[in-house]
Amino acid sequence: MKTNLLLIACFCHITLLTATTPYISKIFDFVPAPGQFTNILPSYEEGNIKDSVIAKAYRSIAKTDNGTMICLGAWGGYIVVGFDHTIPNVADEKDFKIAGNAFVSYQTDSMRYGGSSEPGIVMVAYDTNKNGLPDDEWYEIAGSEYYKNSTIKDYEVTYYKPTTAQDSAVTAIDKYIRWKDNQGQSGYICKNVLHKQSYYPLWIKSDSITFKGTLLPQNGVPGTNGGNTILYAFDWGYADNFPNTDDRSHFDIEWAVDSTGNPVHLNGIDFIKVYTGVLQNNGFLGECSTEIAGITDLHYQSATTETTNPQLYVNTNIATYLNIFSDKSLHGFLFTAAGIKIGDFAITSGNNILSTNSLPNGLYLLQITDNQIHTNYKLIK
Repeated sequence: MKTNLLLIACFCHITLLTATTPYISKIFDFVPAPGQFTNILPSYEEGNIKDSVIAKAYRSIAKTDNGTMICLGAWGGYIVVGFDHTIPNVADEKDFKIAGNAFVSYQTDSMRYGGSSEPGIVMVAYDTNKNGLPDDEWYEIAGSEYYKNSTIKDYEVTYYKPTTAQDSAVTAIDKYIRWKDNQGQSGYICKNVLHKQSYYPLWIKSDSITFKGTLLPQNGVPGTNGGNTILYAFDWGYADNFPNTDDRSHFDIEWAVDSTGNPVHLNGIDFIKVYTGVLQNNGFLGECSTEIAGITDLHYQSATTETTNPQLYVNTNIATYLNIFSDKSLHGFLFTAAGIKIGDFAITSGNNILSTNSLPNGLYLLQITDNQIHTNYKLIK
């Protein structure tokens, strides 16, 4: 146990809550790439700023297993969400599911599933520093295409804002929103006659947007006799890839790999990022764009319950030591007023006596957690 620690000098009573919902509880970021449903799912209104759009996205997909869809646009467009608890990694079981709008209309002899699959890459993170923010290391869920030569790692695409005349046009435009990648390739997001609004996210004022990540191989094949493009599903491990009623819309945290492709073991996750994984125009259907309608913890068991730590006692003389009494095991993190972590310690059941001699006078932040809910305190020495 580290000893250079500090807590509030008082006699405290704290309440810790278990998870209140198995679904998304917070959206930290939402940046769709250009696409035919950008500025529609969710809708943009004149004067909206990014926070306004995120709030609309929250109302669409948070606290539900299958809400009103949001669209991530073309390749790279993403959303970052969090939960009010840690989703556990349970051995030999799938841990969470992602709802989209994929459908499968038929199966070929080669076991390929044809229909409308717009696969999104999934990334996960554990709140290692316990600050409630998705600023920890991210791990990619290595789906069925991850190790194939046709998948490109460290991919990058920049999309360029179209002209006002192009945005206001009500006719189809093949060369609408230009893009170029870091592989020497370039192309356009096309505009179709069904969706006449701007396809460029209007709350983003810059003239270009750049996305980075993994590029999946194209999954669309033109239909026979001029029919619509068939979007084939990948075998497993991607969002909006199989119908919501199919077990292949479920994910195992054990599929996570680090930035070099090595498998990692995470006890659980607190944050999920999803981004569109395919860059392809599909004729009349438009660009490939992942849709999200909700994310669910598959291990959630019951409604909100409450457990109380009857007394958290902290002695009033903190000049040299701190005495904490608790009747259950907890964990503490100490931060400076600037948010720099300087302490990480276990609070065991019973008396905990910790030295505070090495702490300079000043303001601190203490976070106490039971690995589900984080309780923050401002501290003064």
